[in-house]
Amino acid sequence: MIIRTFDAGDRETVIALWREVFPEYADASRPQRSPALSIDNKLKTQPELFFVGTVDGAVIGTVMCGYDGHRGWVYSLAVAPAHQGHGFGRALMRHAENALTALGCPKVNLQIMAFKTDLRGFYEKLGYRMDEVVSLGKRL
Repeated sequence: MIIRTFDAGDRETVIALWREVFPEYADASRPQRSPALSIDNKLKTQPELFFVGTVDGAVIGTVMCGYDGHRGWVYSLAVAPAHQGHGFGRALMRHAENALTALGCPKVNLQIMAFKTDLRGFYEKLGYRMDEVVSLGKRL
């Protein structure tokens, strides 16, 4: 797999990938889950931290990250189901972590939806542990 920065030509492929991997992105009643909006917003803020993984030129994975000077965050780690279980997710996470480390980021946070219990084991194998915090949110 080759990991590179997202390019505008990747847009439709990434949207299709996210809709496959994140079924909640197809829920029209939750406009904040719009993959097109997520891409547009990321391209306005640290677009250099939006990565795609390709195999034979085809996008098979993504990861977005950000750094606010205090903490780093990882979002939208996705690997096409046909390519899962081959280390591509680990490689994308390592790439995101390295990019954040290069910026001086001391800690990375990520969130997974509580009902996605299978993902917790994946992240624990990568060294992530549950922080004893409560995540709060507010739609603006």
